[in-house]
Amino acid sequence: MKTFKRIGVLTSGGDAPGMNAAVRAVTRLAIAKGVEVMGIYNGYQGLIDGEIKPLHARDVSYIINRGGTMLYTARSAEFRTAEGVAKAADVCRQNGIDGIVAIGGDGTFRGAVDLTDAGIPCIGIPGTIDNDIGCTHYSIGFDTAANTAIEAIDKLSDTMQSHERTSVVEVMGRHAGHLAVYVGLSVGATAILLPEKPFDFDRDVAEHIREGKYRGKHHHLIIVAEGVGDTLGISRRIEEELGLDTRVTIIGHVQRGGSPTARDRVMASRMGHFAIERFLAGEQNCIVCYRDSKLVSTPIEEALEMKKELDGYMYRVAQDISI
Repeated sequence: MKTFKRIGVLTSGGDAPGMNAAVRAVTRLAIAKGVEVMGIYNGYQGLIDGEIKPLHARDVSYIINRGGTMLYTARSAEFRTAEGVAKAADVCRQNGIDGIVAIGGDGTFRGAVDLTDAGIPCIGIPGTIDNDIGCTHYSIGFDTAANTAIEAIDKLSDTMQSHERTSVVEVMGRHAGHLAVYVGLSVGATAILLPEKPFDFDRDVAEHIREGKYRGKHHHLIIVAEGVGDTLGISRRIEEELGLDTRVTIIGHVQRGGSPTARDRVMASRMGHFAIERFLAGEQNCIVCYRDSKLVSTPIEEALEMKKELDGYMYRVAQDISI
């Protein structure tokens, strides 16, 4: 069993509220167990460039409530090369880093596989607002992003209802519609359009609006995941074909920021704590996963093969009760 005297922690890919809470938990528990912690700034690129500083218990004070990541994040084309990985592993050895906790999404975990193969053991923690990592039911940041979108849409709905306008709102989700379904159900959307479900305008939008008007609705809310790709075009068709005054709102990167919710703070803290426990138990090249209301570890290669299907039941609930 490998003995860990010093570990590194980094955040990579898109930021997600709760990453700081995970960094805090990793740092605090590792130090309590006699393991030194090195903060790696700007993800894998920062590792290659040697942007590394020691983290002490007080260095992670007052960050649990902050969005973003105190370690910053970056994408690295260099790390996707064999030379870049080798250089990153050499930097770890030069700094006495025995293993790394990598917080992020699929790209982060693929990098962790490469680094483990180069001799630096890694454990991943899922952090992405899209909640699209197949091996885990929950990813850090999802709850905060959903609540940010819901709060914005609730405020938007007040003014749209006052003017009897139709709202077309784009939320994040380039390849996955988990966030759009969750938000759409929460705000009572008339229709939800997702990248996983190629839509027919007449069936999935126009008919929903006509049915709503027949039942007395004066304001119609259409939630569009960004991966659908035609938010402005959908709005124009509503105006031209249904004669409704329509406005488009793209919530955008606001969803990534803000103070994390209680759920994200707690889940991130638990995952960070669990990652260190797994390291000290001799595990490596695995991802911390939340399944069936408990934390488990899954080998990274196996986890990367898993695909998360859309929650069909949640989507059906949203459809059935939208009118």
